[in-house]
Amino acid sequence: MSQAFLSHIAATLTAIEAEGLMKHERALQGPQAGWVTLGGRKMLNLCSNNYLGLADDPRLISAAKAAMDSHGYGMASVRFICGTQDLHQQLESRLARYLGTDDALLFAACFDANGAVFEPLLGEEDAVISDSLNHASIIDGIRLCKARRFRFANNDMDDLQRQLKAARDGGARFILVVTDGVFSMDGSFANLGDLARLAADYGALTMVDDCHATGFIGPQGRGTAARAGVKVDLMTGTFGKALGGALGGYIAGPQAVIDLLRQRARPYLFSNALPPAVVGASLAALDLVEAADDLRAKLAKNAAYWRAGLEGLGFDLLAGSHPIVPVMIGDAPLAQKFAKALEAQGVMVSAFFFPVVPRGQARIRTQMTAALSRDDLDFGLAAFGAAGRATGVLA
Repeated sequence: MSQAFLSHIAATLTAIEAEGLMKHERALQGPQAGWVTLGGRKMLNLCSNNYLGLADDPRLISAAKAAMDSHGYGMASVRFICGTQDLHQQLESRLARYLGTDDALLFAACFDANGAVFEPLLGEEDAVISDSLNHASIIDGIRLCKARRFRFANNDMDDLQRQLKAARDGGARFILVVTDGVFSMDGSFANLGDLARLAADYGALTMVDDCHATGFIGPQGRGTAARAGVKVDLMTGTFGKALGGALGGYIAGPQAVIDLLRQRARPYLFSNALPPAVVGASLAALDLVEAADDLRAKLAKNAAYWRAGLEGLGFDLLAGSHPIVPVMIGDAPLAQKFAKALEAQGVMVSAFFFPVVPRGQARIRTQMTAALSRDDLDFGLAAFGAAGRATGVLA
């Protein structure tokens, strides 16, 4: 590799560091949980997607071990060559029953699922209308298809109607409206009731990414559409958050659509099948979450208590009721300084800043879990208060 190219890369990294935008990874010494070990210290974990506390659940670990004992370690292949096992088919059927769809298709991650769904289903005669705050995986997936692209302002139903009219007036054969069920940087819900109504008025299809909802939002944790009492045509989601926290994604929907995606979805066709341990544990996770009203209730109580405590301390929060509770800082270097101060207090959080969120909207995205007790939350609130005063985030 040429020195000139490496010097260019080094200069880019230096500029990222100078802007206070460099992201640093932290090595956990042990499992993901409500409390984790970092650098030999026990830390309260307030930045995990482990919503129901299942990432270190002994029942899932046992199911993963049993699946390895019976089905091996890895698949060493894509599924259509020699990689499908009965466990994969069982998980797809079980997931479809849970979500109330005809069928489902497994992927290595939901990023792959969102990268797979648009190109086989939509052509240049069609249109896709996307919420402006949709996840990067949806944005990248849309770029891979030839459909005309429209975007509507976040949760703005008037703007959605304008885009639907523009797509229809432009002669689109089929129109697909796609949204996150939960906008992960803000912790806000998509207005699926009005979105579904508008889509029906224009004969449009609907798709929801439920990564930050499946397992803990809506009746039996069936997601944001169930919470809103509506039906959507396609759902994508992940096993990497509330459903055990390992990896894996899915698309769920009508049988004909899943059948076509199984034939044409490139991330499915050209990626290794999920390993048996993940599939076995995911089957166990679905059984657990379907009956986990107690964990969902505890999560909701924890989220409400945490939000009220932060507001009482004087922090600037984005309004909402989701377990994602963003603490708005604004300045990226200050957000990172605040995160460091919290680490010194024994609390692990992550600062989010450009390009993950717009410039000037840096934040600490706290996330609640059912794995924490009231004493844990009080410890966290005390740490937030001390760190806020020490850094000037609080007056």
